[in-house]
Amino acid sequence: MKTIRIKHYCKVRIIHSLLGMILLCLAYSVPAQTGSTSEPIRFIGGITIDPNVHEGRLRYAIGTESRQTMRANRTHPELADGYGWTYNHAANLCYWNNRFYQQYLSNPVDEHIAPGQTLITTSIDGRNWVKPEVVFPPYNPPPGVRIPEGYNGYMMHQRMGFYVAPDGRLLVLAFYGHTEDPFEKGGIGRVVREAYKDGTYGPIYFIRYTSHANWNETNTSYPFYTKSEDKGFVDACKSLLSDKLKTMQWWDEDHGLDGFYSITEAGEAFNYYHRKDGKVVGLWKRSLCALSDDGVNFSKPVKSPTLEMPGGKMWGQATKDGRFALCYNPIELDEYRYPLIITSSDDGIVFDNMLLVMGEVPPRRFLGRWKDFGPCYMRGIIEGNGNPPGNDMWLAYSMNKEDMWISRIPLPIRYAVKGEVKDDFNNMETGGAVTDWNIYAPKWAPVEVANFPTSTNKSLLLQDKDPYDYARAIRVFEETKKGEISVRILPKQMKDGMLDIDLTDRNGNRPVRISFTSEGNIQAVVGSNIVVLQGYKPDYWYDLKISINAKPFGSYDVSINGKQVLKNAQLAEAVKSVERISFRTGPYRNLPNRTTPNQEEAPPLPGADEPVFNSGFYVDDFRAISK
Repeated sequence: MKTIRIKHYCKVRIIHSLLGMILLCLAYSVPAQTGSTSEPIRFIGGITIDPNVHEGRLRYAIGTESRQTMRANRTHPELADGYGWTYNHAANLCYWNNRFYQQYLSNPVDEHIAPGQTLITTSIDGRNWVKPEVVFPPYNPPPGVRIPEGYNGYMMHQRMGFYVAPDGRLLVLAFYGHTEDPFEKGGIGRVVREAYKDGTYGPIYFIRYTSHANWNETNTSYPFYTKSEDKGFVDACKSLLSDKLKTMQWWDEDHGLDGFYSITEAGEAFNYYHRKDGKVVGLWKRSLCALSDDGVNFSKPVKSPTLEMPGGKMWGQATKDGRFALCYNPIELDEYRYPLIITSSDDGIVFDNMLLVMGEVPPRRFLGRWKDFGPCYMRGIIEGNGNPPGNDMWLAYSMNKEDMWISRIPLPIRYAVKGEVKDDFNNMETGGAVTDWNIYAPKWAPVEVANFPTSTNKSLLLQDKDPYDYARAIRVFEETKKGEISVRILPKQMKDGMLDIDLTDRNGNRPVRISFTSEGNIQAVVGSNIVVLQGYKPDYWYDLKISINAKPFGSYDVSINGKQVLKNAQLAEAVKSVERISFRTGPYRNLPNRTTPNQEEAPPLPGADEPVFNSGFYVDDFRAISK
């Protein structure tokens, strides 16, 4: 069975690659007019990523806050979703009843291997998420109904999770099918239930059976939606069924042999946005896009030659600031889907400024089939599915198809800062947004504004009890060749924890590297050498002052609590300038990389489900000025 699975995996990947090359050749053979059906969208930034580093050598979308919403745990399910399943993927997102809803698929180990179920986790603020709850359990057929020959159990697969009806009701949706191929003949049908404002859910119904097989109410496990005695629920389902733009998201699983869809040719994972002129831009995997005048009839999908991406999804939307955003993984390698980037546009046609949303790739703790490395299958809030407070854009996705994440991207999207930066955190809400800081916060390595040392004199707290991940906070400041940076650090412990402080340039190069080590020392990298500057103790503030001159063969000085401990120290690597500081509770990493085996047999990482000593570091009074 294992050999068969590997062959199936290779076959699918080869077919996808060949289809991508064919589409690309066709795209280059036809003259394209940007903004027309020949080329609906175009990236003009001229930037490509460096595949050798996780961040791709890109600049950051300033202020992006990324938080883990569910950390998979096989041996302690109560710390995760209650099941201990380690394949988690395919996020969908909406905002309803003053709450975020994130839906995702889950299987015990592997993609497309039974059993499968769908869960939802919710949050009031997008930062603190409740324990996930199963909304569509593994499928059990009625008595006497057997699995068709050639299939092996049941799974879930969906591209659409939510629909807010005209009367304000929230419908939750999913799709049942057979493993390992739930599409077309392997499909059963799409199910629906209503989410109630008290946090409960209504009964499960089928809303549409696949048109490729003879499934109906007599041989499936749930009744058809028309059997509901709730007229409002039935009307909401009918409203969805009549919305040809929304239901186009269903085309992947069921191609509509009964003529249900307004399209007969499309790609995978459809999403869309309306341009300012009213036209609808349709987007699919592998750079496919199309245009529609009415949201019903679309032009033939074409591959945009300027958009490079793998089989991961593409996400596009109009943003609250009157602009447009496009998110994807900018590399054509299915197994290595990182980084997650964002580009922006004034008109929804021409996109520019490729920036980082997520540049982290933590170790994959559990092997699983098709568990590709990196942030996968990003999805935002589609038109009509809610409008969270604040001037932000939200993205949900999986990491390594293992853990679930969400990112908040402040608008307008920015990558540069002008003038002095001076942050004392006092005007920020405790536990709230860390204004203008880029935050990476796993469940076991949170980053938050804390009432320390007092409620009126706050600081930023980075904690870490994750054996394979870390907390990270990044502040972008004005790009400078010569600058002065100061910050106060208070470690909560002297051992069992570390904090790396890096000054970096726009490409992520790290010319200045200072560490509070787990051995109780403050050390720095001078040229190619590590130099111990002094020891440190817990619960004591250390005032660091760094002066950098990034001219060719540049240097830097360091003072701690007013005492100079380094002067004219050689940079760890040559740079033209610096523009951000990074605080990280773990060592720099660049594994997995593009050559790390994706499907090679391996046991779970040792101790992956057990927290380690909870270390913590307070950061306060950060200042950066260009000289």
